[in-house]
Amino acid sequence: MNRKNLLQLLALIMLIPFFSSCGYNRMVSLEEGVTSQWANVENVYQRRMDLIPNLVNTVKGYANFEQQTLTQVIEARAKATSVTIDPTNLTEANLKQFQQVQGEVSSALSRLMMTIERYPDLKANQNFLELQAQLEGTENRIAVERRKFNEDVQKYNSYIRSFPRVIYAGWFGFEKKAYFEADQAAKEAPKVDFGN
Repeated sequence: MNRKNLLQLLALIMLIPFFSSCGYNRMVSLEEGVTSQWANVENVYQRRMDLIPNLVNTVKGYANFEQQTLTQVIEARAKATSVTIDPTNLTEANLKQFQQVQGEVSSALSRLMMTIERYPDLKANQNFLELQAQLEGTENRIAVERRKFNEDVQKYNSYIRSFPRVIYAGWFGFEKKAYFEADQAAKEAPKVDFGN
């Protein structure tokens, strides 16, 4: 073995511990956790999208119901189903766009539920009550899955931004992921008016 080969072998032996302790496998594991949790978030949003047509069809059966409110719900659902995010590209801008269209669905559903209050027969309909309970459960699941997603993103971001991994993370293509943030409307207290 010549001197050059010996130096290369020594350099390789010295680099092995460097790469085994650089945290690459942990970064992969944490990134996969974020991706998996994102799939859970999408799953509960999809559940809500699947419930909306059933809700709309149940409500349509009541002749006096305002068509405009139903149309807004249907349009918001269509818009929301057209916006998807690739889990490998969870940027702040993409997540904000996703949140915006999901917020429009939430808003349309809220208007629908408020309008329904004027229809006592509809409120007593068993199909409607079951759908309403499923929607409420789904909204709770959305909140839980979003919180879990943010926890996984926090673990991942903290890990890749800690020294010395901050140096290696960029080399291997690991980038900071975006968090879900509260809607701007959620920062203001809702107005309750019993006057009508």
